[in-house]
Amino acid sequence: MLETLYNYFGFAGSLLVSLFIFFFFIFWIAGVAGICGGNRTPTRQFIFFALAIFIPVYPVAWLIMDMINQKKQLRRL
Repeated sequence: MLETLYNYFGFAGSLLVSLFIFFFFIFWIAGVAGICGGNRTPTRQFIFFALAIFIPVYPVAWLIMDMINQKKQLRRL
């Protein structure tokens, strides 16, 4: 797999693609952890878990939205 990635993108491109995939994975794990920490009803929590697991972009988007909300809250202080 890495050889194919290297053949398509070269050294710098494969390094950037690998770094992007690594950061996406880290943000995905952080988003899932943040979603799990919410105080919701069990039914609603199950829906959030399902979205986080089956739609990998959702936890990353949730994490970014949560960071923006935190920034807004800190500016109000």
